[in-house]
Amino acid sequence: MNSNKVAHLGMIQGVVNRLAQNSFYHKGWSVILVSAMFALAANDGRLQFILVAYFPAIGFWCLDGYFLGVERRFRDLYNEARKRPDDEIDFSMAIKPLGLLDWSCASLSTTVWPFHVLIIASIIIVTIITH
Repeated sequence: MNSNKVAHLGMIQGVVNRLAQNSFYHKGWSVILVSAMFALAANDGRLQFILVAYFPAIGFWCLDGYFLGVERRFRDLYNEARKRPDDEIDFSMAIKPLGLLDWSCASLSTTVWPFHVLIIASIIIVTIITH
């Protein structure tokens, strides 16, 4: 394997690593914002703060699914580049367009949905308990 192929695969792997890190950040921010809404609701006793917690929970679920879908496309690009002959390495980072089906499948993957469903379930439980 020549140095161009190694460099290209390294570039793609760097993008995959950053996208995977985004998933971790989205989950963390989701917990922080939902917890903040719970704290505000507990302090003021108003249902509006609990209901607002649905927005970051659902929004971060969508973002998490989107970035997982993009990460999967870059993994496909990595496999294509890995199989490509050394003299055909062009350092392209172009991925196929991400369609709605890929995004929805990624959002419902086993690495994404259990966490976000748990967050939404906690919002529902807190809503029932407090009001």
